[in-house]
Amino acid sequence: MSATAAAPETAARILPTASRRRVLAAIRPLLGRRLGLLLLIAVAGLVTALTGLVGPWIVGDLVDELGAGSGLRPVVTGAVWILAAGILGAVGTWLGRWWMGALAEPAVAALREDVLDAALAVDSAVIETGGRGDLVSRVAEDARIVSDAASSILPMFLQSLFVVVVSAAGMSAVDWRLGLVGLIAVPMYALTLHWYLPRSGPIYREERRAFGVRSQRMLGGIGGAATLRAYEAEHVELERIDDASARARDLSIDVFRFLTRAFSRNNRAEAVVLSALIITGFWLVDGGSLSAGGVATAALMFHRLFNPIGALVGMFDEIQSAGASLARMVGVIDLPGSAAERALAGEAPRDAAPAAAAERALAGEAPRDAAPGAAEVEPDAAGPTAGSEVGAAAVTARSAAGDARSAAVPAGLLLRGIGHSYEEGRPVLTGIDLEIAPGEVVAVVGATGAGKSTLAQIVAGTVPAREGTVLLDGTGVRELPAAELRRRICMVSQEVHVFAAPLAENVRVPRPDASDAEVAAALAAVGAAPWVAALPAGTATVVGDGGHRLTPMQEQMLALARVALADPEFVVLDEATAEAGSSGARDLERAAGAVLAGRGGLVVAHRLSQAVTADRVIVMERGRIAEIGTHEELRHGQGLYARLWEAWTAR
Repeated sequence: MSATAAAPETAARILPTASRRRVLAAIRPLLGRRLGLLLLIAVAGLVTALTGLVGPWIVGDLVDELGAGSGLRPVVTGAVWILAAGILGAVGTWLGRWWMGALAEPAVAALREDVLDAALAVDSAVIETGGRGDLVSRVAEDARIVSDAASSILPMFLQSLFVVVVSAAGMSAVDWRLGLVGLIAVPMYALTLHWYLPRSGPIYREERRAFGVRSQRMLGGIGGAATLRAYEAEHVELERIDDASARARDLSIDVFRFLTRAFSRNNRAEAVVLSALIITGFWLVDGGSLSAGGVATAALMFHRLFNPIGALVGMFDEIQSAGASLARMVGVIDLPGSAAERALAGEAPRDAAPAAAAERALAGEAPRDAAPGAAEVEPDAAGPTAGSEVGAAAVTARSAAGDARSAAVPAGLLLRGIGHSYEEGRPVLTGIDLEIAPGEVVAVVGATGAGKSTLAQIVAGTVPAREGTVLLDGTGVRELPAAELRRRICMVSQEVHVFAAPLAENVRVPRPDASDAEVAAALAAVGAAPWVAALPAGTATVVGDGGHRLTPMQEQMLALARVALADPEFVVLDEATAEAGSSGARDLERAAGAVLAGRGGLVVAHRLSQAVTADRVIVMERGRIAEIGTHEELRHGQGLYARLWEAWTAR
């Protein structure tokens, strides 16, 4: 299949792009706070454009005066005027660009921060589905394009626009009939834009999309280099990268051809109108209603429009490209639609509202949109009045409701009717009901593809279940503010990221203010103290990219030490000891046991030895809970777990 044919399938998996209306809504508040700078930019642009009229006007006067036999005095005077106008225009251009930078750069920086905030807050499943390469392309390359446009392209665009408007007015000031002739260019340029604009947006969006796919392919190939070498499959991935690069290259060439056609239309308009001006000018001079200098002035003013109009059309190229990049950045900000955006805004997610409302009703609390004080009436401190009786009744009612809530919603984690799918018609989880009491550890076992990792992510609150609810002490996990959720539930997976920083800073990720003693205690709790002491600079040793290389076991211990430092109520371990190999398996299992001690936990077990120490074991098969019970109950049964255990112990 060709790259072009494969593109739609690939594009369907990348992250969304915001609409034009949404983009305008996103940048309006960023610019609205700087209206003073906008006014100064307009004044500077107008002054600069007016100074540009001095040259054509002086030349026109010289044509008339020198033709009448004047000396060099008009030439010297004209040169002084042109020099003064040039200096003033240069100052205006400099000030305009400086003010534009002061306006645009902070706005672009704020936008980039919003994109990064949203990318860090969005559900990991969304990023993985869309592709990390596409996200990196939006945060890095698209942000660069928008920044370049704001600092270079936009000032030139505004300056050219001012020059076009002022020069057109200047032509009319020379002679209104020449101004009418100049208007012939308007429909011709309008036809060019009418042809250009509807085609430019889609082609630039497609170009930016192709760049994102190319980045995604390249990052995937770099990240999987070891695997590709192991299977001698480098050529397969290189072909995919080459296809993605070829599509991006072909689209860039198409864009250049498209832009060349637009310029040719402009050149045609310039030739037609300039010829019409000269012919009309000859007729006016011959009739004695205009001097040759006036015609020269008008012709030079129109000729002065060539570069600005060409720049306007040419910069539509850059502006459309920047607009496409801006739409992709805003698309990241809007990613969740949802959980990430509402978490950034401090709002509860919509899918948690019904559960939250039910819990507040059980607790005797008023709905959030009720008037202040509607939920309760405080007793009168002065004595037993009617108001105090109402207050006492309200307190009693709340107490009773609280008892009812305690009876109806047990403490700990509660999963009811959980169902999930990544694609329509292909469920990953179906009808999952599970309770995990505080301090209880539940192990999850099952074949690959049974839904274990998806269940772990839903419990941790990183992936919203499409069906059902997950409650933590009676509150929906998706309703909790992000900071509180991460403080109460921590998750460790097989993939551990080690930041390029000292080891101590890596441990402090969940608690940046933790002391050195607390970091050391967390490392000791998971059994990492011996190998940390052997590092060149102990906890001050720089690890990660460019630093000391940690083994897979040490990386997993580092991740578990973060959990120990965070001290959450519940811990989710998604095969967190799977990467260590047999030599470090026991050490990691002891570390995981230390982290789980005194806490509730859900452990996706890579080895059945992890299930032995769990309080309960659930066996998953095709997205459903097939068995549930203690290790002893299940291994003596006749089900799937008994067969798995028999195979495990027979090794």
